[in-house]
Amino acid sequence: MLAGFDVKKDDRIAYTLLRVVVGINLMMHGVSRMLAGPAAFAAKLTEQLTHTPLPPWSVRGFGLILPFCEGMLGLLLLLGLRTRAALIGSGILIAVLTFGSALMQDWAAAATQLAYALIFSILLFLRRYNGFSVDAWMERE
Repeated sequence: MLAGFDVKKDDRIAYTLLRVVVGINLMMHGVSRMLAGPAAFAAKLTEQLTHTPLPPWSVRGFGLILPFCEGMLGLLLLLGLRTRAALIGSGILIAVLTFGSALMQDWAAAATQLAYALIFSILLFLRRYNGFSVDAWMERE
């Protein structure tokens, strides 16, 4: 242990900061789309994917539920509640989004989504440092 430093506590703080920032980011994706109107977002998404083999009804349906999924997964990550399930769900969600970006050949979006996938994987791998969370609090009770 370094003089004046609690390395274990710093590990938990670092993990918490990354989890909280990613949670806020994901949650606000969903919240901003809900505020703008899920139907408007779904219509825009359907238009973007019009030249792909995906049926428009499936894209629209996905576009209607995506904001709620992002908002809920982001909130869970922000709070550190059911963190493991939220990270796995976020990873699956980003895989689906990456599939859509690849169909559109939007490689810039796919690269950004790859960064999200990496962060979700790192957070899942390092979940043992999830000490400042609702999960940890419930475990102590």
